[in-house]
Amino acid sequence: MTESHKTSQQRILFSKIFHPLNDPRRVNQGNHRHKLSDIIFLVISAVISGASDWDQIEVFGKSQIQWLRKFYPFDNGIPSHDTINRVISAIEPKHFNECFVKWINEISDLSKGEIVAIDGKRLCGSYDKYSGKSAIHIVSAYASDNKLCLGQISTNEKSNEITAIPELLNNLAIKGCTITIDAMGCQTKIAEEIIKKQADYLLAVKGNQSSLEQGIQDTIRFTNPIDEDSEIDIGHGRIENRVCRLYQVTDHIEEPERWKGFKTIVEIKTERTIKSTGEVNNMTRYYITNLAKNAKQINRAVRSHWSIENNLHWELDVTFGEDASRKRMKNAAENFSIISKIALSLLNTEKSVKASKKNKRLLAALNPDFRQKVLNI
Repeated sequence: MTESHKTSQQRILFSKIFHPLNDPRRVNQGNHRHKLSDIIFLVISAVISGASDWDQIEVFGKSQIQWLRKFYPFDNGIPSHDTINRVISAIEPKHFNECFVKWINEISDLSKGEIVAIDGKRLCGSYDKYSGKSAIHIVSAYASDNKLCLGQISTNEKSNEITAIPELLNNLAIKGCTITIDAMGCQTKIAEEIIKKQADYLLAVKGNQSSLEQGIQDTIRFTNPIDEDSEIDIGHGRIENRVCRLYQVTDHIEEPERWKGFKTIVEIKTERTIKSTGEVNNMTRYYITNLAKNAKQINRAVRSHWSIENNLHWELDVTFGEDASRKRMKNAAENFSIISKIALSLLNTEKSVKASKKNKRLLAALNPDFRQKVLNI
């Protein structure tokens, strides 16, 4: 296959995925100088190249108009930053996320046993004390091995994650994957939804499920583990010893059948030593899972869950400046979060250059050929 044919196919894929997206300007019934597909392609290309606000996107577009016209017509040139803001802010986030999920499903290949971590993040800059608008809370699903965000959904409060997670799961293609969620997501309905999707679950248990937590502690106190695994991690100035023990579900658990597929209790004991001071911290965490007895597999899954913090949330804040962003107009913050995740996914997928995401974005800004590689078009 020639490079030009490959480029054409990738552009067709991009257009096919985002074409069904409703243009929010259609309600005005008029001729629009700039096509929605042009604007979305412009914004994604600009964000990959380091742009973080509407003005920078306009500057990028005007400087790269000839390159952009290789892929989309831009018949009336580059839209103003105000136009870009209005259009992106008016797009319905639910539909935009559906397009994002479809696109991710096209470019990713999740293998059996892939760890998919689900967790929430507050977009601090979306809060507006003058209008009374509260900060948006985004719940994301992240494939740890592929380093891809699979989708997101917004809520007004962290407590609303309980109702948001089943809706997010319903949109994802996660057959054969292991879904890890913190204690907020330890709910019978969520466990049932994961099983329905033909996936496995590993749910953290804390005080919000006090009866279940007590039953787990009693089981551990009076029975022996059925499997055990130990891992030692050395790095970032610390030594961490993590021991994973598995226990069969016993009659100490009240109504275990409420939890669909529940087979195994997990205890994780962690001893962390700070090398510079010798300070030692100990922690015990509990989980429930439908997975069979394989302590090594579960120990890995617990560790992999934190990739959503380190490789997604951290990158969005540090590399893309998400927490510092002050986008508040309509759906701007939520939609720009999707765009940032598209950009991050593309940067993670491009393997020809070994560099940090920050340096890859700089290279994309300076080198149109590399930018085209990142976009895979």
